[in-house]
Amino acid sequence: MKRDFAALQGEFDLLVCGGGIYGAWTAYDAALRGLKVALVEQADWASGTSSASSKLIHGGLRYLETYDFKLVRKALKERQLLLDIAPHRVWPLRFGVAVYDASRNGRMLLKAGLILYDALAGFPGESMRHHYLNSQEFSSRFPFLQKAGLRGGFTYSDAQTDDVRLVLELVAGAMAQGAVCVNYAKLVDWQEEDGKVCGAEVQDVSTGDKQKVRARQCVSTSGRWAQQNWQGRAWCRLSKGVHLVLPALPAQEAVLLTAKKDGRVFFIIPWYGRTLLGTTDTDYRGQVDQVQVEESDIDYLLDAANAYLRQAWGRQDVIGSYAGVRVMKQSNAADPSAASRDWELKTSANGLHHAIGGKLTSAREDAAVIVDAVCARLGVNTACASKGRALPWVPQRDFTVWVSESAASAGGLGIDDESAQWLMRRHGARISDVFEIVRENPQYAARIVPELPFIHADLLLCARDEMAVHLVDLLRRRMPLLILARLDAARLRHLAELLSPVLSWDAQRVTGEVQACLA
Repeated sequence: MKRDFAALQGEFDLLVCGGGIYGAWTAYDAALRGLKVALVEQADWASGTSSASSKLIHGGLRYLETYDFKLVRKALKERQLLLDIAPHRVWPLRFGVAVYDASRNGRMLLKAGLILYDALAGFPGESMRHHYLNSQEFSSRFPFLQKAGLRGGFTYSDAQTDDVRLVLELVAGAMAQGAVCVNYAKLVDWQEEDGKVCGAEVQDVSTGDKQKVRARQCVSTSGRWAQQNWQGRAWCRLSKGVHLVLPALPAQEAVLLTAKKDGRVFFIIPWYGRTLLGTTDTDYRGQVDQVQVEESDIDYLLDAANAYLRQAWGRQDVIGSYAGVRVMKQSNAADPSAASRDWELKTSANGLHHAIGGKLTSAREDAAVIVDAVCARLGVNTACASKGRALPWVPQRDFTVWVSESAASAGGLGIDDESAQWLMRRHGARISDVFEIVRENPQYAARIVPELPFIHADLLLCARDEMAVHLVDLLRRRMPLLILARLDAARLRHLAELLSPVLSWDAQRVTGEVQACLA
């Protein structure tokens, strides 16, 4: 993945503006169909909503309460497809749902909902179906939850991913098929001829250079930035979601709970050796580029969790946090939690296509609809190419055998077991490139932060091959250390100096990159 702003010269069949999950899937599918594609992103890949998710590939159990069966079925279908075509990128995660004396939904209602959830998933294999546990069994499995009033509980399966790395893999896949993909390339304005969009003027954020990109079809997958004009405001509703990062709990399974204050669903999820707590769901009317975690968000989530935890979390336990803005179809629902999470494809009078709303889980199928519309306008008759096709970094041999062999190779190189497991999930078949770095420099098998499963060789590979422009790109998205750990200036400088030969940074640039991470 090499950044080449000059490659945007020439004419393309399709220009996609917005490098989140919808833009990445759209570019990937279109390139697979043989279209000449350009994808531009004003900041870093997945730097907006796509990196602020709950890291779940799921049907959305809570959407059954709003009778959004069509969306749940669609998402569950995509969940299974992604588990099949990307076993390194998407893996099963078991969830617990406790039933207490005071639970809003009792045992029978939850049972009915979980039967329906399994049915909408096509009654998957036994390991993915729901199961009931009595109070003793449930408490043993989730020992961090309070026992008082516990009647029992259920477990069910969904799946987990690293949202940013999913986007990166798709961008890399699009580029491998001939697409030109450039981050830090900001849309200045759409270009029109005879009232129809024919491309865009794009500016290189790093140099200030501008380039007119000509395209026969144009798609905006700009997420929350879609609401910056009157048309977007009529189409979109924004909701802020906040997650907190807390210490690991004694169970590597997730929990779905209901806030006693307002009945909203929230999750406690294991993540890279930490715990994610979230999410909030509140209407957002502020600046889309200034989304902040507020004190009230932290209080809400801690209060919601502490109502169930045996050992309460305090402010001092919060290691990190992040906030994102969901884009939803405009609705009259009083509470954003009741608004549909499905998406829409809008086309302006000038022919510009806009993707509005959507979910991480169902983005592939929605992107296929976008590319179908583009192909129809181009007079190209090609079917969706992403369905059933293994993602680019999937190992090219039996997955179980590959996991076993990779774990053995990692151990032989001095890489600890937990880091090796996450290397497989982060890089797939590219783990061999990490191993090569360690063979040349065995000291890079060491963890960067002792309590987190990230090694130095992993970070060096990301810097070399994943189009990172700034230190924050590497430490927040390629490898989310800035979220999962408290890194001081000295640690940041050490990492920046380690990376400087790969990224051709001088001492002044190193200092600037460190300061930007601390800002």
